[in-house]
Amino acid sequence: MPKRGKILILVSPSGGGKSTMTQRLLNDFEEIRFSVSATTRKPRKGEIDGVHYYFISKDEFRERIKNNEFLEWEEFYNGTFYGTLRSVVENDLNKGYFILLDIDVLGAKNVKEIYGDEALAIFISPPSLDVLKERLKKRGTESDQTMKTRLDRAEKEMAYASQFDTVVVNNDLDTAYSKIKQKVSTFITS
Repeated sequence: MPKRGKILILVSPSGGGKSTMTQRLLNDFEEIRFSVSATTRKPRKGEIDGVHYYFISKDEFRERIKNNEFLEWEEFYNGTFYGTLRSVVENDLNKGYFILLDIDVLGAKNVKEIYGDEALAIFISPPSLDVLKERLKKRGTESDQTMKTRLDRAEKEMAYASQFDTVVVNNDLDTAYSKIKQKVSTFITS
């Protein structure tokens, strides 16, 4: 039987570089698996159930909440639920994989409380809210209202940064990734 895996958690405000860091880690470490979340939203074109998300109904999602089947979950302002299924994570951990979670700060705190030293929680911080605003503007995908919502949320998320195992300031993508890769490599081999 393989040695049990561990949990890797990346958290950052939208535009903080989390998606890029996630992709790089998945490319550089074959033993890391990305955790597929469950959601109540409808699949977008090209999305496959069990690959991109586990698409379930709101009723089923609520039933799973009652049965404590999520490590963490969140309901967004539009009534859409997202969550990490405990059974999926445990199954992959027992196969020896390191499970990479891309979740919000409160979900990360929950998972860290559950797994303790078996989880490494990394907060990727932008150098400042002004820099984050510029990054989001460059994307060209945000309306003024969405931008305000994301920046308000980012400010709240950044207040939790000190509660994570490590904080990496993403001033330069390659430098920040090098620090994250080193932390992950040490954690995986410990």
